[in-house]
This record gives sequence, structure tokens and C-alpha cells, in this order.
Amino acid sequence: MYIINKQTNKLEPIEKTPFRAVGIRERKDLQEWIAKSPEVLGEGLLIIQKEFDGFNDTHERLDLLALDKQGNLVVIENKLDDSGRDVVWQVLKYASYCSRLDNQNIKDIFNQYLKATGKQESAEQLLEEFFNDEDYDEKLNKGNSQRIVMVSGEFRKEVTSTVLWLLNFGLRVQCFKASAYRLNDQLFFNIEQIIPMKDAEDYTISMANKNLDDLSTQEEMANRHIKRLEFWTQFLKEMSKITDICNNISPSKDGWIPVALGITGVSMSIVITQTYARVEVFINRGNKEENKKIYDYFLSRKTEIENEFGSPLLWERMDDKMTSRIKFQLDGVNAFEKEDWPKINVSLIDATIRMEKVFKKEIEGLRRILR
Repeated sequence: MYIINKQTNKLEPIEKTPFRAVGIRERKDLQEWIAKSPEVLGEGLLIIQKEFDGFNDTHERLDLLALDKQGNLVVIENKLDDSGRDVVWQVLKYASYCSRLDNQNIKDIFNQYLKATGKQESAEQLLEEFFNDEDYDEKLNKGNSQRIVMVSGEFRKEVTSTVLWLLNFGLRVQCFKASAYRLNDQLFFNIEQIIPMKDAEDYTISMANKNLDDLSTQEEMANRHIKRLEFWTQFLKEMSKITDICNNISPSKDGWIPVALGITGVSMSIVITQTYARVEVFINRGNKEENKKIYDYFLSRKTEIENEFGSPLLWERMDDKMTSRIKFQLDGVNAFEKEDWPKINVSLIDATIRMEKVFKKEIEGLRRILR
């Protein structure tokens, strides 16, 4: 690292220094910096535990545990000036231990961390905000998706060689080189990804994982997409016997299908998950103020809407978000279990017909306030 001397038009080197030489410690400093600013690792990460030792039948302890935006657990292991020769074996063990954690385990671990650090928010609240998705449960720690991040001042050859070999088998391992620099009384910190090289990371990963991705995609289709296609196929068939509302809609591999209401930005969706099924009116015209104005108009007519619909609805203004919605929800059903399909069909078909009738009428009044 160099400083630019504008007066002499020269580059003057800034002294690189070992962390220990300037009093920087592994846990108190390096680990805390990453815990408080995980974005230094080049992506959005949510730290959910520090010094985690909650493994059965072992007293081992990993430095930091995080989640990425795809719901993968990220094991972060920090070494100060030297990686040591056994760090790869160490982090592989941690990743294998973490592969057993389910959704509730992850929430419990995160809640313990929040309590220990004096935070008032709940794990559920912060997870929903991080993923911007109330259905984030479906993403958490699926399959062998665990990732490994190693941070060190230097990496031994036996470590880098092993990591490069592991990449060929689809394991997601990254090495970050951390450095300290001193200029007079000032200290500077730098961290850079060295494996895989940042500029070639996407290419490296895509080539190494191609065959594994093909197999994973097939498994995903078998376990999720095909089940959704099967559900929507039979659902739309049953619905067509009663109404033509969804006659122009094709079965989908997604967890929802749309129903038009005749106005841009205000639409209906029929939604299925592993824990509930629902019909919702979703408001998103691309402008938060306008979305809330539309929601408030519907809310002012809540009594008339619910009377005509025939039962109470769930009203969610969601002041902290761009969108708003009004929904009917059937809890305690699993769209991936065929024995639940008849119950879901009856409830959702009936709710869709009633919801579409009510809100198509309400939209005539809505058009007047949008002019």
C-alpha cells in the first residue's frame, strides 16, 4: 500500500506490520471488526452467533456464524498473522456440524446472540427484514449449502492448495487475506479475497459446480417445483369446474399464481406454502405514498368489504415497507402434502371467488380517488 505525495508526485510506501506487533488481537479485534461490519467480506451477511460451541459431543467452538442472502449458513474462521496448517480440517468439521441445524435451531442460536449483545429485536423480526420475506423459513440451511470463509494475515501453501482442490467438488470456500498498515500513529486495515480470485469468482464457481448444479436442480424440481406444478394443475382444474376466473392461468412451479383485478399495481394472488395457504390483494404501484393511500381507502371501507366477503380479513398496512396487502389465510395446511389438497382447494376456491367479486367492485370507487 502506498500514499500519494502530491508535492513530490511520488508514491511513498506505507509500512505493513504484523497484527500482533501493533497490539491487534484475534478475538478482541479482528473477530469484533468482522462481527460489527460483515460487509467487509464483500456481501450482505447477517451475523447470528459468535464463539458458537453448541455442537453435540464436542467442545469445539467456531468464531462467527452468519447467514447469507440465500439462506446459507456461513462459517467464518479468523486467524491473525498465520492460518496454521490445520485450519481447513477445522472449518470442514464446523460446516459438517452446522449442516444439522434446522430452522428452529437457527432462530434459537440467533436469539441467544441478540440477548447476549443487548439487542431488543427478535431473531424472527431481523430475519424477515434481512431476507425481506416473511417466508424466509424455506431458505434456511437447505441441504449441503453451508459455506466456509477463512480470514488470515497469511495462508500456508498446504491450506491454499487444499482449498483450490475442494472448490472442484462444489464446496463453497473463500480465503480472505487481512493486513495491517502503519503510518506514523495511524493504523489501516485491508482485507481482500484471494481464493477464489474475486474477478474470476463467478467463473470458477460455475465451472466447478456445473455437474453438481445439474443434479441439484433436478432434485429441487423433484422435491419442490414438480410438487407445486402438480398442486396448481389439479387446483386450476377443480376451479374451472366452478368459475372461469383462472381459465387463462397456467400451472406454475412458483408458490403463487396471479389473478388480475383490472387495475395496475393492485392484484390478487393465490399463495401456497408448507404451513398455510391464502388469497391476498397485493398493493404495489411502485410508490409507497400511493400504495398507502390505496390501502387506507380500502381500510375506510373495511366494514362493507368484510360484510360482503362474509368473514374478517387480515389487514396489513406494513408501514415500514413499500407494499401493503389484505388477505384471507388458511393456517395449518401443507401444499406439499397431497392429503391436504382437498381442504386447500375448497377453502381457496371459495375465498378467491368472494375476494375477486368484492374487490372488483371496490376498484370502481378506487379509480375515482386515483384520478
